[in-house]
Amino acid sequence: MQLDLTEGKVVSRLVRFAAPLMAGNLLQQLYNVADTFIVGRYLGDEALAAVGSSYTLMVFLTSILIGLCMGSGVYLSIQFGKKDQNAFQEGCFVSFLLIAAITLVMNVALYFGIDLIMRLMNIPPEVYAMMREYLWVIFAGLFATFLYNYLSNCLRAVGNSVVPLVFLCVSAVLNIGLDILFVTVLDRGVAGAAEATVIAQYASAAGLLAYYLCRCRELHVSRQNAVFRWSTLGTIVNFSALTCIQQSIMNLGILMVQGLVNSFGTTVMSAFAVAVKVDTLAYSPVQDFGNAFSTFVAQNHGAKKLERIRQGMKRSVQAVAVFCVAVSALVFGLAGQLMGLFVKDGSREVIAVGAEYLRIEGMFYFLIGLLFLFYGYFRAVGRPGVSVVLTVVSLGTRVVLAYLLSAVPFLGVRGIWMSVPIGWFLADVAGMLFLAKSTEKEKGLGKKQPERSCAEREDSGSGA
Repeated sequence: MQLDLTEGKVVSRLVRFAAPLMAGNLLQQLYNVADTFIVGRYLGDEALAAVGSSYTLMVFLTSILIGLCMGSGVYLSIQFGKKDQNAFQEGCFVSFLLIAAITLVMNVALYFGIDLIMRLMNIPPEVYAMMREYLWVIFAGLFATFLYNYLSNCLRAVGNSVVPLVFLCVSAVLNIGLDILFVTVLDRGVAGAAEATVIAQYASAAGLLAYYLCRCRELHVSRQNAVFRWSTLGTIVNFSALTCIQQSIMNLGILMVQGLVNSFGTTVMSAFAVAVKVDTLAYSPVQDFGNAFSTFVAQNHGAKKLERIRQGMKRSVQAVAVFCVAVSALVFGLAGQLMGLFVKDGSREVIAVGAEYLRIEGMFYFLIGLLFLFYGYFRAVGRPGVSVVLTVVSLGTRVVLAYLLSAVPFLGVRGIWMSVPIGWFLADVAGMLFLAKSTEKEKGLGKKQPERSCAEREDSGSGA
């Protein structure tokens, strides 16, 4: 089920690879939404605020592991594009040891620091106990998150985006079923919602591991390639660390904003908890399209097919624009109805606050869609530092403006919502400038190529 993205029609190959990624993330977001729906409907606004704040924290924590896995996946994609099986297997071995060790250290630190983390997040007293109960359970799923994302990125590196989707489907259905059982039947409260999620996470990770061991023998690390070279580690860290920093900075900014939101009380916390889920569900397909585009660029970068990368960028921007305009219209028009699905009847203030958030964010989804393409491109061409810069521009602006604008009396919490699209816009402008500079450099190199000898040109054409 491998897919070589260096050959064939650009659009059809990219869509074929991206579709399972988008479907998978939509499923993941849907079962996050299911958590929100069940908790909001059956446990009330305070439980919804507790689970919503926990979700923001967990997105930040898992983004560290996902960033490491994505960075490793880029390295593996490049080796696959080069057709270097030995380097691919050695990369699998080294990256697994690296990320597994980081996961273990992080998990231990979280359990010891749980109260400090909650104090830093300004959790109100009426929500504190429920959120602590939820986090104590949900932290246990961190290793499953690592294992699933690591194996998924190994498979995606060779063009297989379908199998991770299959196991994510199983996980999503299981999670929703267990949510209903634990929360509505067994009356386990917020702990039951967390238990359902953790069990589903381990089910998908175990299933994907079984598939990898039984059906992907060509990807297994041979004894001769099970070596730990510092040079390989350095290269993987170069990709993974900066991708991890980019992902974690992005979500750290969101976590800091969550702390500001919490200072406005339980009503705003509840509204934000629901609105963020709807918001993420709306633009998650373009986020995954950006990740698919990253694999496309990485394979073609390894194969030195620069013109194909340029074609892919042009077509991808067009596709993202069409999708985002359609989704923006839907979210803007249905904001109130979408909020009403997740809260108890009579919570009109929660619905009003959340709908306002969705209308402000929903008008500008194309800006974040374009930003995801920039992230994917620069990560794939070996310049993950640029993605970090773009994230700092986007989230730095968002955090600063959120605190400044929310302090303006006639704006209040609306100032937090307004800061988001402004950050997206400024990051997109920076991304365009970096891309223009990168394109000029490539053109400069291209002009020098005719000066090489005929033999040199033939050699370069017959390489990897």
